[in-house]
Amino acid sequence: QVRLVERGGDLVQAGGSLRLSCAASGISFSFYDMAWYRQAPGKQRELVATITADDSTNYADSVKGRFSIFRDNAKNTMYLQMTSLKPEDTAVYYCNAISHIYVYWGQGTQVTVSS
Repeated sequence: QVRLVERGGDLVQAGGSLRLSCAASGISFSFYDMAWYRQAPGKQRELVATITADDSTNYADSVKGRFSIFRDNAKNTMYLQMTSLKPEDTAVYYCNAISHIYVYWGQGTQVTVSS
């Protein structure tokens, strides 16, 4: 059974930092491209950051310079380090794993940034 479990969401003040994690099980983690998405109330889910199986990364313009995505294949875990958080970063953050055939999603973790 494939599971992606996000942790680390919290209520934080603007300017603060959080680190999200996504622990994967049931997949050959190192072979998957991974991503973080987020969905704010009343808005569509949007891509935040991606990291490929060979560690290439990409970021949405809105988070460049503030967020960092990385992975630890030995722990089957992906992370999102978020700094200089803004109220507009408030959303449910979802972990995504994708291969040539399969796409998996986590259940999400809530990040709330107060002004």
